[in-house]
Amino acid sequence: MNDVYAENFTASQLHELEQRCEQVGMYLHINELRSHVDKLTVQAGETTFWNDAAHATEVMAQLGALKEKLNQYDSAYKLLLDVQAAFELADTSSQDDEMLIEAKRLANKLTNVLDNLELNTWFNDEFDTGAAIVTITPGQGGLEAQDWCDMLFKMYLHYCERKSWTVDINDAPVGEVIGIDRATFTVTGKNAYGMLRAEQGVHRLVRISPTDAKKRRQTTFAGVEVLPVLPQTIEVQIDTQDIRIDVYHASGPGGQGVNTTDSAVRITHIPTGIVVTCQNERSQLQNKAAAMQILRSKLYELEKQRREEELDDLRGPKHDISWGNQIRNYILYPFQLVKDTRTQVETGNVDAVLQEGDLDQFIIAYHRWASERRG
Repeated sequence: MNDVYAENFTASQLHELEQRCEQVGMYLHINELRSHVDKLTVQAGETTFWNDAAHATEVMAQLGALKEKLNQYDSAYKLLLDVQAAFELADTSSQDDEMLIEAKRLANKLTNVLDNLELNTWFNDEFDTGAAIVTITPGQGGLEAQDWCDMLFKMYLHYCERKSWTVDINDAPVGEVIGIDRATFTVTGKNAYGMLRAEQGVHRLVRISPTDAKKRRQTTFAGVEVLPVLPQTIEVQIDTQDIRIDVYHASGPGGQGVNTTDSAVRITHIPTGIVVTCQNERSQLQNKAAAMQILRSKLYELEKQRREEELDDLRGPKHDISWGNQIRNYILYPFQLVKDTRTQVETGNVDAVLQEGDLDQFIIAYHRWASERRG
């Protein structure tokens, strides 16, 4: 963060900080947040609280996240009081005044805290702070689309690494010729779902085809779906009569055999036609559990869409994975550019994006854009 108040600090800038603090408090619904923390604290103190360990663990995680937000806001408000006090005692006509220098220092510190709090205000939906299930599916472009699917998969793995998030690869079968058929992976970390839902949609690649002997330009598409990992407290009824479970030999990236047993699991939900596969866990039982978790999230989303009778706000608008529906363009030829079609944010450093997972510039811009649209 630049020292925005390094040269001077005025009454108008103090007023701006006061307004930002008030605005962040409104976005966080600070009074409701305090009430919710108190309620969960009382619940955690009940003698029967740990009788259901899974539920108790989820409640404690939620309580911890809410307390962190509350502590950050309280720290910001205390800093604001300190800035106000220092400014009131300062001689604003003298840049050498000790209290004015202190007011500047505290103002810079407060600005950084408010920047982080603003980020947190974007993640107030029920599942935003939790884990995410990401699925990448090749679209128009044939074998090229499978390669593009693999490129996106690696890009997101690098991004998750940058964020220090944990990734469990549920399914990433290798294509017969190039790339991968699809990829499904679960991401666990702070605000993982909230951040990654910005990536929901169609991604378009333009480049010289690596498989074309004539080196012609190729346009390729892939779709990214982002779903929340549902807490156990969310009930999703799945009738065992409605699912078909198939097992088969698992195979890993590059075609290596993961094992020689039928550990890979494919679950088909017959009424909806939803198919979920998982093959990267060590046992059939673990693969089945992971696949059922993904199926729960998909069915929850489907039911939510039916209830609301409108576009699902977890998945966003549903479009064909083809031209005209992309949220972001990745152009490698005849020039190099990555540009988001929603926010218009762009960069010419495509290697940093695709090979290093430098996505925060797009994801943060998306959430700021979406927040402004919500008003």
